[in-house]
Amino acid sequence: MEDSQLLDEYVEIYMSAIKYVEDLVSQPTKAYKLSFEQFLIMKEIAEDSSVSLIDIAKKRGVTRGAISRQIRVLLKLDYISQSTDPSDRRRLILNLTPSGQQTVSELLPKVQERFSSWMMAFGKENAKQMLFLMNEFRQKVMAEEN
Repeated sequence: MEDSQLLDEYVEIYMSAIKYVEDLVSQPTKAYKLSFEQFLIMKEIAEDSSVSLIDIAKKRGVTRGAISRQIRVLLKLDYISQSTDPSDRRRLILNLTPSGQQTVSELLPKVQERFSSWMMAFGKENAKQMLFLMNEFRQKVMAEEN
């Protein structure tokens, strides 16, 4: 297979399958006016009561600005709040509001159910193999880019 043909097939898979997966994953969150990424930020806040915007940005390998834009939406929707860290007054801790806690509680089973249906259709071994290859791609190719 020629490199140009391989590139064309990768582009086709990206346009049809990978972008489609993003839409499928975010389906349950749309009713709450959230992107899947915003839901993941809320889930992270629910799991770590001392997490800050900077912590999330570092963990995801993105800029503070990228996370800040997501946080702004969550603040506006009253899903999260910010409080000053008592041990470091310069640091803002992110907290779920009662509405945010309820939203995470309602969305988590819906997301897990959706994932389970994919596992039934795709097969656990295929999913593990795909995950392995994607991680290998991330480590080998994406690491070279950074």
